[in-house]
Amino acid sequence: MNIALLNTRITIQQQTTTVDTIGNHINTWKDYYTCAATVSGETNGEAEEAATTVDDTNACFTIRYCALVSAITNTNFRVDFDGQLYDILSVDHQNYKRKSIKLHCRKARR
Repeated sequence: MNIALLNTRITIQQQTTTVDTIGNHINTWKDYYTCAATVSGETNGEAEEAATTVDDTNACFTIRYCALVSAITNTNFRVDFDGQLYDILSVDHQNYKRKSIKLHCRKARR
């Protein structure tokens, strides 16, 4: 892996459930891991959904492997890149060589 290509900072956030004082369960996002990444496969586009045009931007983030990164799944994690939130669609372990992990993401629709 060429370290010079890891030229952007991303923050991976984990979804947690907290309980407030009256017992309501609230989903919150907390920073899980911040690292350098390579952004690739970025495609911009629009899609029609429920008679509304939505942003359909995809991106792939390649990061170095570590124990914290190996626990990332596509259900409870998301990526914060340059102030934009991306939902993780899939996690590619790069043939399980424990060198890098590629996160295939789509811009979050809010």
